[in-house]
Amino acid sequence: MSAPNLNPQSSLSATIPVAEQAYLRSELERRRTRLQSALSSPASGSLTSLLDEVDAALARMDEGTYGICEACHTAIEPDRLLADPLVQFCLDDLTREERQALETDLTLAARIQQALLPQPHLSASGFHARYHYAPAGLVSGDYCDLFQSNGSLIFLLGDVSGKGVAASMLMSHLHATFRSLANVDLPLERMVQAANRIFAESTLAGQYATLIVGRASQDGTVEFVSAGHLPLLHLSCNAPAVADATGLPLGMFTNASFTVHRLQLAPGDALLVYTDGFTEALNPDGEEYGIARMKTFASGCSAKAPDQLISDCLQDLRSFTIGTKPTDDLTLLAIQRA
Repeated sequence: MSAPNLNPQSSLSATIPVAEQAYLRSELERRRTRLQSALSSPASGSLTSLLDEVDAALARMDEGTYGICEACHTAIEPDRLLADPLVQFCLDDLTREERQALETDLTLAARIQQALLPQPHLSASGFHARYHYAPAGLVSGDYCDLFQSNGSLIFLLGDVSGKGVAASMLMSHLHATFRSLANVDLPLERMVQAANRIFAESTLAGQYATLIVGRASQDGTVEFVSAGHLPLLHLSCNAPAVADATGLPLGMFTNASFTVHRLQLAPGDALLVYTDGFTEALNPDGEEYGIARMKTFASGCSAKAPDQLISDCLQDLRSFTIGTKPTDDLTLLAIQRA
């Protein structure tokens, strides 16, 4: 077994980006300050123990061994460090009790995330909506929401950077942000700009989300912003129309602006939105499903109800992948004017 690398520039930096390293140090120092303040009053032994753990973690940072498993001296999973900066062991070296505790936490996180999802079927403001949400693991970084606000149907679908618990936490952050902003009844561009500013100011550098935010009105008008997301498909009696991204992903720049695009849906027209877990799914030969195939398949689905549209899309995907295991979260959203 090799000895741990004691070079600060080659251990932590090899596993965690610089911005996240700075965040972890500031988070540990913040905890240290709060613990010291709490210890100024009559304290329990648990607070003293926590302070010792924080001090030890900061010492490992100075030595260049932070983020290295105490048992096997390999890198600890970065998303676990971001969730808990005091972690000292990689997943492979957790005790049975620690594994059980982690599984319990993940199960709880999955239940919370499922509770944040909208109802599977929603009919509002002259539209019918249906979605399919399939995490690759227990929790997902995909974001999907549907709700009625001030006489319109608000729909959101996106993909947060990263995977696992860290991504699911960002997904929950977006959910709370947009639900709050929708109550203010802002114009769509101002809503997205405000959400972008909040997201950018409260996340780490390098964390972002691609996202489609739309508002569908009773008269069939749909306005939407695509913040770096995959093309939205407008299905009508003609060939599917593709609406590409109209802005940068959320969270990249605090003062980013976003362009609102508008569509007019005739009765029976539908919108199909999806995450890259669909288009980047691979067949046994390593070929991606791709946007072109989705557009071709969707061209024959213009008159289908949302639940049938999603069902047929998933069946075509299964036929393409032929049983290969999904490696990414997958979400589909179909909205049809009644």
